[in-house]
This record gives sequence, C-alpha cells and structure tokens, in this order.
Amino acid sequence: MCALTAPEVFDQDDEEGLVVLLYPAPAPEHRTAARMALGLCPAGAIALNSPDP
Repeated sequence: MCALTAPEVFDQDDEEGLVVLLYPAPAPEHRTAARMALGLCPAGAIALNSPDP
C-alpha cells in the first residue's frame, strides 16, 4: 500500500516485495501522501520521523 499511495516517496522491490524508500526526506509536496501511506501501510511497516506537526 505504501508504494501505491505515495509512489513519489516509496517503491517496491521486485524480488521480495519489500518497501523501498526513494528519498530520506520527501519533498514538501509529497509529505501529505507519505503521511497517508503511513496510515495505510500494513503492520506498521513504516514510521514517520518529522518535526512537522
């Protein structure tokens, strides 16, 4: 779900299907999508570490 929700931020490894972070800090225009992906990601596989409120 992460890669589908925020393809500008995440990709998926073709071999194992693992989520791949494309950029350590998403561009401001992609942060909303990254937050949405956080909420939709199964089993809490990703976390957000941001000073943004």
